[in-house]
Amino acid sequence: MIKRTVKNVSEALQGIESDMTIMLGGFGLCGIPENSIAELVNKKITNLTCISNNAGVDDFGLGLLLQNRQIKKMISSYVGENAEFERQMLSGELEVELTPQGTLAEKCRAAQAGIPAFFTPAGYGTEVAEGKETREFNDKMHVMELAFKADFAIVKAWKGDEAGNLIFKGTARNFNAVMAGAAKITIAEVEELVPAGMLDPNEIHIPGIMVNRIFQGEKFEKRIEQRTVRQK
Repeated sequence: MIKRTVKNVSEALQGIESDMTIMLGGFGLCGIPENSIAELVNKKITNLTCISNNAGVDDFGLGLLLQNRQIKKMISSYVGENAEFERQMLSGELEVELTPQGTLAEKCRAAQAGIPAFFTPAGYGTEVAEGKETREFNDKMHVMELAFKADFAIVKAWKGDEAGNLIFKGTARNFNAVMAGAAKITIAEVEELVPAGMLDPNEIHIPGIMVNRIFQGEKFEKRIEQRTVRQK
């Protein structure tokens, strides 16, 4: 068995440098690799291209990297509730490539599966299709989209083992599942790390072959972006 465990987040992120392209799992603040993002802030690397559904909020998640001007380009499906993201995009400080959410997921999954490109009807006739090949299938026009090419993918899982097998919990699976194995190197940050053989094979979502490095995070805030509760 190949052990993929590393001691801590610092060792896990070795090799990440300025000007690289990084995938980061999560949806809003749900299932984001909190420890890894904090370490990227500490590393002070710049000119990053980040592929993520959105960029967290002003003071948490990828918003921390935006505040420090460490991100050169964001490839996302929407701006979300990050005012700094919106400000930098509108001012021209930040290059932004907005992509339909399903297309964003499929570009990750295509990279994961080794598929170089695919056709989708999403975005045809809009700015999304400008400069891209289009083709008709079954009397409907489609746009050709290329799979992502990333240097690192950083995902967050609930449980993992020393062999890199991962289990996600609930909606925290989101983009993490399609980003694992979709870059040259995949780093998994987990809440609980167990010896190989301790996970039920029927419950594993991502096999260890898709993961290069795995470590147990020290703490997770798990902030809620919009808390909605029933009135008393």
